[in-house]
Amino acid sequence: MNALVALCHFCELHGPRTLFCTEALHPPSPSPPQAGAPVPGDRDRDGDREGEGLTMRANSSASQRGDMCEGCRSLPASHPGFVSVDDETGIRFLSHQHPRQPQLFSVVRQACVRSLSCEVCPGREGPIFFGDEQHGFVFSHTFFIKDSLARGFQRWYSIVMVAMDRIYLINSWPFLLRHLRLTIQSLQSTALKVFDGEQGVCPQRAVRMNSVFSPAVFPHQRSGNAARSLTSLTQHPNLWASLHSSFSWLLKACGSRLTEKLLEGAPTEDTLVLIEKQTEQEEEMSCWEGADGDGSRQQKHQSESELDRDFLCDDGKLEGFPGPKFKSLRHLRQVLGAAEFRQLAWHVLMGNQVIWRGADQGLIQSAFTVLKALLPVGCVRSVPCSAQYEEAYKCNFLGLSPDVPIPAHVSSSEFSVLVDVVTPEKCSQYAAVGEDDISLFYQFAISSANTQPTDRGPTLLNKLEVALSNENLSVDVVSHCLLCLKEEWMNKVKVLFKFSKVDGRGREDTQKVLALLGATGPGEEDNVRLLKFWITGLSKTYKSHLMTAVRGGERSPSQ
Repeated sequence: MNALVALCHFCELHGPRTLFCTEALHPPSPSPPQAGAPVPGDRDRDGDREGEGLTMRANSSASQRGDMCEGCRSLPASHPGFVSVDDETGIRFLSHQHPRQPQLFSVVRQACVRSLSCEVCPGREGPIFFGDEQHGFVFSHTFFIKDSLARGFQRWYSIVMVAMDRIYLINSWPFLLRHLRLTIQSLQSTALKVFDGEQGVCPQRAVRMNSVFSPAVFPHQRSGNAARSLTSLTQHPNLWASLHSSFSWLLKACGSRLTEKLLEGAPTEDTLVLIEKQTEQEEEMSCWEGADGDGSRQQKHQSESELDRDFLCDDGKLEGFPGPKFKSLRHLRQVLGAAEFRQLAWHVLMGNQVIWRGADQGLIQSAFTVLKALLPVGCVRSVPCSAQYEEAYKCNFLGLSPDVPIPAHVSSSEFSVLVDVVTPEKCSQYAAVGEDDISLFYQFAISSANTQPTDRGPTLLNKLEVALSNENLSVDVVSHCLLCLKEEWMNKVKVLFKFSKVDGRGREDTQKVLALLGATGPGEEDNVRLLKFWITGLSKTYKSHLMTAVRGGERSPSQ
């Protein structure tokens, strides 16, 4: 990541000052060697290091010539700074009091002044974002450090991250906020211990109240108290080395957590929903880590987060469970049978709750992984393993232990289907051969109170079954066929949402649109139910875009 992290301090005598700065130096891109040209080696690298050292010494000398006190200085002028090398990428992380390049020195200086003067958040402690294209964009977090000799018994600091990429910095906000708060809390807690110790020896509040105020003596008193460094406030012998490690890791982790992908065409609804879920999870984690709560609140947060699983189970999680597993929709169809598979897939596409009850968690999770491929990401709410029944509004995929009872209102409901996984008495252990044949180890009993026929539609399921029954098509081809069918019907869902929900058209007009979309005819009722259920899977970004466009169109005539 092309960014820079700096620790800044507001000195009571000299104003905002940069204390410590960490930057990333990327290795030069290799160029093809020319005939007769020397091969670059250690001599060039030594020259680079020597140049860096000269620049550091020049910056340090320039800073030393200025007005500086102990509170404005981190490393002495003779200190070479700190260097860490990433063996994977070859990136070097350099830390010193000031950046090595004069252009960066000016940018960091301006960010330091703005973060500790005009650009502050309410309460003066917390994160804030500012900047422009010319001087870079800044993520700043201001905070106070306790000092028994300072005015108000505290000093003002800030940690700033400067980058030229505004979008990247904004997208990294939850990540930066979470990890910078850990660094800040560590500094504050260490300084608080020193503050309490000093106050226990000599309480400064009583000393100041009993001292005689004199305008002639006041400037000398202020100048004497203002020269306390951060090292003396925390009594941390390796403070700057520790900050170098924290800032270097932050630059490395922040640069590797987000990657660019080349997308062919506009992103799909599944991609948008996954991005929104990731952003919500990061913001939620940041809020919970920043809030002060007891263990019961954290346990409640953990139980609620379990209801919001990822769309697909990781292969690593499935490999941790022994025993056979479902590998694809065709494999599931072969094990259950064509009629039972169609009944189960029909309930999935209609949005009904699918309940699997059995002792083999790995088998149930593999079934959910296969079945969830039938739906858009936004329509999936999964609880793969639970010790009690969860209502349908919480999850449409529910895995239960064998001894968990099903409530009477669920058993009699036509909007749910139950799959009981029964283990025959003869098959108590997995055989050494034929583990892929699940029917050797389990029997499946599918039950539902639904009386509506499932052999008419929806059209998507009819086409999918044709592909599944064609043995000439491989599993990968069937997966791509399903992906194309989902995209086709998601486009129909967008048209229906725009026409009925956003524009507010009547029932007759909606029926004409359904006929135009090819959703009428045989299996019309199932097609309409599928479209209405899939509307819930549209991303918030798409819905907001449509509503904004409609409101903008309504305002334009009046303007």
